[in-house]
Amino acid sequence: WLMSDNMHHQWLLLAACFWVIFMFMVASKFITLTFKDPDGYGAKQEPLILTAVTKVEEVHVPEEKHWPKEFEPTGKAFSGNLIRQPLVHMERLELLRNVCRDTTLRNLSHTAVSKFVLDRIFVCDKHKILFCQTPKVGNTQWKKVLIVLNGAFSSIEEIPENIVHDHEKNGLPRLSSFSDSEIKKRLNLYFKFFIVRDPFERLISAFKDKFVHNPRFEPWYRHEIAPGIIRKYRKNRTETKGLQFEDFVRYLGDPNHRWLDVQFGDHIIHWVTYVELCAPCEITYSVIGHHETLEDDAPYILKAAGIDHLVSYPTIPPGITVYNKTKVERYFSGISKRDIRRLYARFEGDFKLFGYREPDFLLN
Repeated sequence: WLMSDNMHHQWLLLAACFWVIFMFMVASKFITLTFKDPDGYGAKQEPLILTAVTKVEEVHVPEEKHWPKEFEPTGKAFSGNLIRQPLVHMERLELLRNVCRDTTLRNLSHTAVSKFVLDRIFVCDKHKILFCQTPKVGNTQWKKVLIVLNGAFSSIEEIPENIVHDHEKNGLPRLSSFSDSEIKKRLNLYFKFFIVRDPFERLISAFKDKFVHNPRFEPWYRHEIAPGIIRKYRKNRTETKGLQFEDFVRYLGDPNHRWLDVQFGDHIIHWVTYVELCAPCEITYSVIGHHETLEDDAPYILKAAGIDHLVSYPTIPPGITVYNKTKVERYFSGISKRDIRRLYARFEGDFKLFGYREPDFLLN
């Protein structure tokens, strides 16, 4: 009986030892998962598409643990959880990243972050915002927003129209005006955005604005640029009319267009590609707005940048942002398929990067 009682106690002791070992293993596993390296699994991840780290080799910034106070990022977009972004904006940035990785489109999607690009990017240091200008996509209104934020005027309504595009007076510095180190820090830390629209509709808008209506009276478009395009690209030499859309399309679709672009200088910003203007595969933008959905995108951009309580985007007239398929088809109806295909070949990167469909009249 004593032997049986001793064996019983030994089994109980052995079971207790196994239980202690098992609990120790569970506790150890818990501690390991809880205090794992923050760069590993389970760590709180910052939203990658909003950290604004440029991928350009020429604008590479070494990692720094502490930034000067004046360069600390502000705005709700940098602290919010990624999944709280509207799905459409997540999809746009994901599409952009995927197309940027497509090696077959590299020549159409990549460009150097040159002075030409930096000249297009306007700076609001007070609220740590960079805005890349893409003409003919409602950029005048965004400039007004930044002018107010920079403190040059107290409200959008007070800004004279002739001041908006006068960069000596509007208090809106270009990124190119800063030193290399200041440019790099802003590209890495600031909230950055730009707006796009259907590439062909944008070209129509540029043609009408600069060569037909010319509301701000910029005579060089009609008296210098138009004659240069006509001399090179008009088929009917006896035609004496001003620049026609067909001439414009031939010029833009010519693989050797750059020899004229050099003569025209920065005036070409109204019709060069979004890739050439803003380097979207080299600079990690926080948000890409679309002209066609600007009524929704403008408030979202203001909120994402953390400035929606300070300024509002000007009222958008009804229907002005809607894609006009009939107008686009009418403008291209008298132009040869060869010229349209060459034009599309040049702007294919813009179509693919931002999710615009190839026009139906090219598919028929």
